[in-house]
Amino acid sequence: MPRLSSLASGLTSETAFTVLAAARRLKAAGKDVVELEIGDSPFPTTPHAKEAGIRAIEANQTGYGPSLGLPEFRMAAAKAVREEFGLDVSAENVVAASGAKPFEQYFAEALLDRDDGVLIFSPQFPTYVPNLQRRQARPVFVPLSPENGFRPRAADIAQFLATDPKPRAVFLNSPHNPTGGVATREDLAAIADVVRGTDLVVFSDEPYCHMVWEGRHESILAQPGMLEHVVAAYTFSKSYSMSGWRIGFAVAHPEVVDAFGKLINTSASCSPPFVQVAATAALEHDAPTRDDYMARFRRKVERLTEGLTRIEGFRVAKPAGTFYVFPEVRALCNRLGITSHGLALYLLEGADDKFGVACLGGESFGAAGSGFLRFSCAEPDERIDQALDFLPRALERTERVRHFLAQHAQFVLERPYEAP
Repeated sequence: MPRLSSLASGLTSETAFTVLAAARRLKAAGKDVVELEIGDSPFPTTPHAKEAGIRAIEANQTGYGPSLGLPEFRMAAAKAVREEFGLDVSAENVVAASGAKPFEQYFAEALLDRDDGVLIFSPQFPTYVPNLQRRQARPVFVPLSPENGFRPRAADIAQFLATDPKPRAVFLNSPHNPTGGVATREDLAAIADVVRGTDLVVFSDEPYCHMVWEGRHESILAQPGMLEHVVAAYTFSKSYSMSGWRIGFAVAHPEVVDAFGKLINTSASCSPPFVQVAATAALEHDAPTRDDYMARFRRKVERLTEGLTRIEGFRVAKPAGTFYVFPEVRALCNRLGITSHGLALYLLEGADDKFGVACLGGESFGAAGSGFLRFSCAEPDERIDQALDFLPRALERTERVRHFLAQHAQFVLERPYEAP
């Protein structure tokens, strides 16, 4: 057997894709599964993007392109964030990549060194830590509070700056996956006041920028003096239903953009030109369809939130953004003697032989998520309703819970969760 590197041996993967594979395996075997685990869009790619991508392929725009991205794509992306979010940037501040996720790696490789401290508000997106591990940087976790709407606090960053032996970076994610929390302009202004004038750099992860249900989306990059401190990452996966196209962009200081370009040049080479052409068309022509999709997502979130609120043992905070609902289920888990991720897999695999609901246990997003479940809205409304009808019945089947735990002892709750 080949000997893997210490990095490869220790890497963890995004649990949503692991559960997705399990759900698809069960569906292939004939089980009816409502998939509320993966953060994907149930809607088709927006029309102008689709048409432009097809035309670009027919025109043979299928070769290499510039590592930083096509000039027309970079200009369109800069114009979009300038007009929508008030960012004072131009094309030289934009770099293209295959979604927002690669910028976690590029950020770490371009700006972090070994043993640098990186503050991460937790629960957090699962790939943040593996990308820090590539550079042997140190994650420093600070829990988000439901009482504060799962919003980041400037005081926590100030404490990190004052006490960490080598503070270097902060990962911000707003709107926040998995909790649905949204940072306000006041939150970000206070954070900018702490960061400004220090050596701290911020990875501002903003893939849900068009999914804000309370207030409006704010970027810390719009705060004065933040261009030298911030890399803001965006994707077309959520807003334009282009997850499989794998396209996104980052906005940063030109020197950081150039460094990212070298990292892309020596790894992926470039983002496919025909995909960038499609994304440019989305930015320039598909705002009406995007806004319609976002309104439909909002109704789905409200539908799912209202339904989960009616289930005994679920404590649900209405998400301010994203298409996720993050109910707290600690008391329910304590009563059933099962971990929250065990509960999620029970709902998929063990509650019924013919029907299941796929969701994620909160610990998939770090220890601070333990005792929660994450549900996405990536199914038609009637399927969401079927899931909501099934959940109370599944939770009443305590004998099936005991049977599931007998087969999966790793999900036995050894120590009760702390009461909410």
